[in-house]
Amino acid sequence: MHLIKLSAIASTNSYLKELNSEIPLNDETVVCANSQLSGRGQRGASWYSEPGKSLTFSLLKRYSQLPTEQSVAINLAVSLSVASVLDSLEVPEVSVKWPNDIMSANKKIAGILIENQLQGENIVSSVIGIGINVNNKNFADLPNAGSLLLATGKAYDLDLVIETVGESVFEELRNIHSAPFEIIHSKYESRLFRKGIISEFKRADGTRFNGRIAGVNRSGDLVVELESGVSEKFQLKEIELLL
Repeated sequence: MHLIKLSAIASTNSYLKELNSEIPLNDETVVCANSQLSGRGQRGASWYSEPGKSLTFSLLKRYSQLPTEQSVAINLAVSLSVASVLDSLEVPEVSVKWPNDIMSANKKIAGILIENQLQGENIVSSVIGIGINVNNKNFADLPNAGSLLLATGKAYDLDLVIETVGESVFEELRNIHSAPFEIIHSKYESRLFRKGIISEFKRADGTRFNGRIAGVNRSGDLVVELESGVSEKFQLKEIELLL
């Protein structure tokens, strides 16, 4: 793992993609910023980070002849590897809020944004942006945000966290070609936040409804069982789980 540390940058994902287009970077390069000014999350949302207390970093992973349909497996594997590291750091009640927010109980403590680079029908590389609230104590106007410190009562070494997460993610992705999807999928579903629990959702048009998360299909869609008993599948921008 080759680590590049920066003081301040707009977005580690954008920086890593631009740098990789200018000069061929080594596989498993990581860019970490002390301050990220325009961090991005899922649905085009911004990611709040606090210099010296949060981690914002992006990882570059290259592949050889990885079919595009493996993009779902990449997402599941990265989510699981981050969740596993938080388990090892004694963070309680770690789960994955679909598609790849990492929760401790009902607080979001990490977010993931994966951007795959394609060549024909293959994925040639992934730029994986990860934000983790580590030693944060206060979150202005973010009632659902948490941190490792708030979850465990312990402060953490930022360098150790990034090294542990980076190695865990890369280890998972080195074997993504041969990893059985069924095993990754089963592990992911066992981690799903609020699976099987009646929850409130919001559709893209703003309408709200109650349902239970039944799981995730092979295409990465969220499957929700409605109150009528009918199951419906949703893509990322079609549904929001309300906390």
